[in-house]
Amino acid sequence: MTKVEKTVSREKERKMFVGVVWNCAAELKLLLTALLLLFSVVTLLQFLPPRFSISSTDLNPCTITTHLLINKTKNDVPNITCNEVSGLSNLCNDKYPISEKEKEKTTNSSSNQTTPTNNNGIIKRSFKPYGAAAYNFILMSAYRGSLNSFAINGLASKPLIVFGKPTYVCKWVPNDPSQEPIITNGVKMLPDWGYGRVYTVVIINCTFQTPIVGGNDGKLHLLATTNGGGDTALNTTDTFVALTEKKREFDDFNMKLSNVTPKYDYFYCGSSLYGDLSPQRVREWVAYHVKFFGEKSHFVIHDAGGIHEQVMEVLKPWIEKGYVTLQDIREQERFDGYYHNQFLVVNDCLHRYRFMTKWMFFFDVDEFIFVPKKSTIKSVLNSLSDFTQFTIEQMPMSNGLCLSEDIRKSYRKWGFEKLVYKDVKKGIRRDRKYAVQPRNVFSAGVHMSENTVGKTTHKTEGKIMYYHYHGTIADRHEPCRRHVNSSTITFDGTPYVADTTMRDIAGVIKRFELKMIGPILQRTRQ
Repeated sequence: MTKVEKTVSREKERKMFVGVVWNCAAELKLLLTALLLLFSVVTLLQFLPPRFSISSTDLNPCTITTHLLINKTKNDVPNITCNEVSGLSNLCNDKYPISEKEKEKTTNSSSNQTTPTNNNGIIKRSFKPYGAAAYNFILMSAYRGSLNSFAINGLASKPLIVFGKPTYVCKWVPNDPSQEPIITNGVKMLPDWGYGRVYTVVIINCTFQTPIVGGNDGKLHLLATTNGGGDTALNTTDTFVALTEKKREFDDFNMKLSNVTPKYDYFYCGSSLYGDLSPQRVREWVAYHVKFFGEKSHFVIHDAGGIHEQVMEVLKPWIEKGYVTLQDIREQERFDGYYHNQFLVVNDCLHRYRFMTKWMFFFDVDEFIFVPKKSTIKSVLNSLSDFTQFTIEQMPMSNGLCLSEDIRKSYRKWGFEKLVYKDVKKGIRRDRKYAVQPRNVFSAGVHMSENTVGKTTHKTEGKIMYYHYHGTIADRHEPCRRHVNSSTITFDGTPYVADTTMRDIAGVIKRFELKMIGPILQRTRQ
């Protein structure tokens, strides 16, 4: 084929292609034209500077609009709300109206972004609070304290207490409609020494001018007012029923109040028990103190998550004997207070049982109360009867040093029997625990009470003390980590001396337990 023939053939092919295109249906022409425009736009975008770049999200409205145009009839239009896609609302017309709720959302969103100015051109900013950081008051309990007084135990927002000026009003409302309510200002006490976290413990004392005596049922209301609190523009008052009293309940209280000889001589109010506690250490502690305090004693233990099944097996025989009461306080974990709200639970214990015992003790389950051999707990407390409160000296014991002679038989010995080395470092302030005559006490602490009527003494050295095996209650391993064949040793910079006081009475405690509840706990493990 000559060069002229090739040229003629190419010209015929070109004319044929063009003819085919222009003879196609109108839809094909529209598609080809749209593609040509699209490729042209893509080519131009490559030469635009970065600040003029268009993202794929910016093209979404155009894409959806094109999709709507391609559908031929109204029935083919997809059910798309204009505000579902950013930027589409400006493209919508009356055919696709915006709902009233969507209009409201759009208006609010726009107003939030608007910054108003005053006549001087100064920008005015706004603050819009949502929700609440902490509750105003969390009620645990309320108890009658006398013929005309009550105690309300609860938690309050710590920032509100520290930085605000909340007030509390008590109102007694008789069920008899012919009797008028009685109102008095509540006096708040803060017994946790500032240890609170999100919440702090608040004890409200409600003392009325006249006695609230029986004969009719009634309710004690508490009006807790924030007085601005974190928002000085607000003054919110929460009113709730703190106590409902029936006539028979007043009669029971009146009988306890007038009873000169209470049911118990010695009562224990325990702090919150939490964690993986050692059943064996709990077993030793209960057996020891039931023997130490005697028949007219009782122990209240608060379960904040530590009374697991094996610990419960240890407590059950003593619960059945009437020596131990177990209270489930796990719900308090919802409210972030100091050490599982131990200040709150000991105050509840104080006011709940204050008329049932002569003396009430506050200490922990890794601490063992002791009096010298020539005295008894009864004789010691008789000598301190003029005091409302006394504190108890600490004897800190090593939680890992044991005698070498116990190496092969330490697994058979109880914890306080084999941990015999006492910390004798001088110049250190040791924590003290305490006991009170509860009728004269209005709030409880962990180491002492600051709200009492009567005298307090700290001069009890040589009279009464407690051996402290710190950390052993939550350790389920063998406590003996180092065995020593000496009466003195310095370990990790701390001097220790051998003190076998508790070791010498271990046999007596074991025999007492066997006599009281039998061999049921003989197979208890760490």
